[in-house]
Amino acid sequence: MRLDKFLKVSRLIKRRTVANEACDAEKVIVNGKAQRASYEVKTGDIIEILIGKPLKVRVLEVREFTKKEEAAALYEVV
Repeated sequence: MRLDKFLKVSRLIKRRTVANEACDAEKVIVNGKAQRASYEVKTGDIIEILIGKPLKVRVLEVREFTKKEEAAALYEVV
């Protein structure tokens, strides 16, 4: 799944366009390297979001769709 879509589905970033802009501005780092929105997210990736209060998470599961209540189960805060 694309990085921008994962950020939206997991509710880490509210809108996909905002996630896309954050990737373009190199505010999203995956496994220690700034990545583009088209990066394919895999289970086990470490994602750092440098917008506002920095957040670092580990991807536990990748799903195309999820309910709001289950979104937090897709990652764990590191």
